[in-house]
Amino acid sequence: MQLTGAEIVIECLKEQGVDTVFGYPGGAILNVYDALYKHSDEINHILTSHEQGASHAADGYARATGKVGVCFATSGPGATNLVTGIATAYMDSIPIVAITCNVGVSLLGKDSFQEIDIAGVTMPITKHNYIVKDVKDLAATIRKAFEIARTGRPGPVLIDVPKDVTANTCEYKKAEIDTKKCVETDICEREIDVAIKMIQKSKKPFIFVGGGAVLSGASEALMEFAHKMDAPVTDSLMGKGAFPGTDELYTGMLGMHGTKPANYGVSKCDLLVVLGARFSDRVTGNASKFASKAKILQIDIDPTEIDKNIMTHASIQGDLNLVLQMLNEKLEQQNHEEWKQQIREYKEKFPLTYHKDVLTGPFIVEEIYNQTNGEAVITTEVGQHQMWAAQFYKYSKPRTFLTSGGLGTMGYGLGASLGAKTGVPEKTVVNIAGDGCFRMNMNEIATAVRHNIPIIQVVVNNHVLGMVRQWQTLFYGKRYSSTVLNDAVDFVKLAEAMGAVGIRVTTQEEFKTAFAKALTLGRPVVIDCQIDSDDKVWPMVAPGAAISEVFSEEDLQTK
Repeated sequence: MQLTGAEIVIECLKEQGVDTVFGYPGGAILNVYDALYKHSDEINHILTSHEQGASHAADGYARATGKVGVCFATSGPGATNLVTGIATAYMDSIPIVAITCNVGVSLLGKDSFQEIDIAGVTMPITKHNYIVKDVKDLAATIRKAFEIARTGRPGPVLIDVPKDVTANTCEYKKAEIDTKKCVETDICEREIDVAIKMIQKSKKPFIFVGGGAVLSGASEALMEFAHKMDAPVTDSLMGKGAFPGTDELYTGMLGMHGTKPANYGVSKCDLLVVLGARFSDRVTGNASKFASKAKILQIDIDPTEIDKNIMTHASIQGDLNLVLQMLNEKLEQQNHEEWKQQIREYKEKFPLTYHKDVLTGPFIVEEIYNQTNGEAVITTEVGQHQMWAAQFYKYSKPRTFLTSGGLGTMGYGLGASLGAKTGVPEKTVVNIAGDGCFRMNMNEIATAVRHNIPIIQVVVNNHVLGMVRQWQTLFYGKRYSSTVLNDAVDFVKLAEAMGAVGIRVTTQEEFKTAFAKALTLGRPVVIDCQIDSDDKVWPMVAPGAAISEVFSEEDLQTK
């Protein structure tokens, strides 16, 4: 049948099983929105307050559901407003397809009104991108874009469509699309055998879990592998939930704000098995001293990650879930009771602690954990609150902790929470933010109200840029350059002005009552939590130090 380019866009989204699109219209993309209007009973459109919110919402939807997230934007500033969200998804390997529309083909390259070479702009931050200049190529391009986004190591893909292409017509034939992720099964048996031998020889093994374990759906195989290997487990920020934080083998997060048991254990182990992690500098600390006593076995779907930041002794390239299943078939039950006892002693001696008598970030996170029975989807912004959310909420399932790990995007979490709640509406979704982060994209509270998306927004409000202030306190002689937010913004009035419920709390009991109320309302709620400006994230590794040099508040006081 003959369809316009705009109609082909919508039909191709339906082929891919897309049920929700996040976006913001404009002149160049009007034809697509007109076609979308006719299919509003099949594809839900969430009109965000800003295009960046749309890109973060598509990202949060993808992380929470495992599907490809989709966002729309018009040409020029509409397209460039997606850039931060696309980069966020790229750094964390999140499958989204961003569809932008541009000026007509004849106007490209002429500095036309609201023209931008968005394909050129996003080339370094997409897995692939396209500009479609012929309507006959449009359907095939969209289908390929979705395939690229979800296969192998996932990532964002951008499709830019000139306005006249959305108006032109051509013959469209519906295709039956298998939206399941295609898994490459060509895994080297020799590499598997080498890994088995390394594990069998090890006396002090440790497992380090990254975001690849979440993306590959490897949680069940990982659980079996860890207990067969009989090894302690740590994770990165992106790996949270792949291995249960409640399991006896779990030691906490690794790295700059990792636990002492995890950091000490990795520093003393003789074998570090790295599962879908890329050795971020925030994890390794001083790379030359990282796991210096250990042989490194790295398993990753992306061969470019092998030996990129840390040199390995052996590696396996392939889908992590499949690799773990193959290892589980060959690996006999191991026993490392003496080593596990040493790690247990670390856990008993060095638990995570905080000041129990006042309202603090850790208390807020623990109370959210208790009241949601550990079953919520937690999104975060970036900073101290993000680290507290990683440390004090025990994630037992994958796709329940959504945060910007690689890019560290302040303003990510609120949009991501909208996408997550849209994708998994049966779940409680809580966005934990600092006041500095919240004010970056707080206009998306209006989106939550407009579409009746009942997220709970918790603002850990210390009236400063907390993590930067922490560094200024510890390493910059308490010179608080541009980090004090001593203005008169009232988040409660702001929430109410946008149609949400606003609650301010200053004590532990007030927070308990406010959060319990928020869980019952079925409306967007903003809880403004007033905490001390000098609360810090502990423990910590100083920049340039080895992770074994991790120190706590008590360590600092006794120096």
